[in-house]
Amino acid sequence: MQDPFSNQRVAMVELQLRRRGIRDERVLRAMERVPRHEFVPESLWVDSYADMPLPIGSAQTMSQPYIVAAMLEALQVPESNRVLEIGVGSGYVTALLVELAAEVFGIERHEQLAHRASTIIESLGYKNVHIVVGDGSLGYAPAAPYDRIIASAAAPAIPPKLIEQLAEGGRMVIPVGPPHTQQLQLVRKNAGEANMTILDPCRFVPMIGESAYRAQED
Repeated sequence: MQDPFSNQRVAMVELQLRRRGIRDERVLRAMERVPRHEFVPESLWVDSYADMPLPIGSAQTMSQPYIVAAMLEALQVPESNRVLEIGVGSGYVTALLVELAAEVFGIERHEQLAHRASTIIESLGYKNVHIVVGDGSLGYAPAAPYDRIIASAAAPAIPPKLIEQLAEGGRMVIPVGPPHTQQLQLVRKNAGEANMTILDPCRFVPMIGESAYRAQED
């Protein structure tokens, strides 16, 4: 059965991503393959390939395609990598990571979102992905270390456990800053030290957890 949204995905990649400077062909191909509309309620399918964030329930959002592509491009994920995703949300970025990496671990504090994302990802036939419910600010120690870490929620500062669980030579992309405006940061770990580079301004929902924001700020 032909995918009725395939042309919209091609347009998204060409007009929103490639035209705005995204050059990583693996990221572009992954975003052309993964059906973004499957990760939002059917009532939002008409907007699922627009360059804007979309609500997914539990006061959470799915990031706009461009910011997702920019984060994945900065992350530079080889096929052999093991990746930790903080804040699974809809599961869309999770699916993109599975297209790029060997194995993906995702952590989500909202049980309902974690269950829904797992169900969608399984229905699409993706393998080598493990979604758990927990405090993303503490990472996921049982499967550490990770070659790459990506966070889809903003922390006031980079949680120490995430740096600890990042493998030597690894990279992490995470939004950092106050609840209403942040900057994406790229973290490279070399000789046990974390070196930060500021990327783009952004706005994400707050990361809630022991090493991030407290629940009353959600």
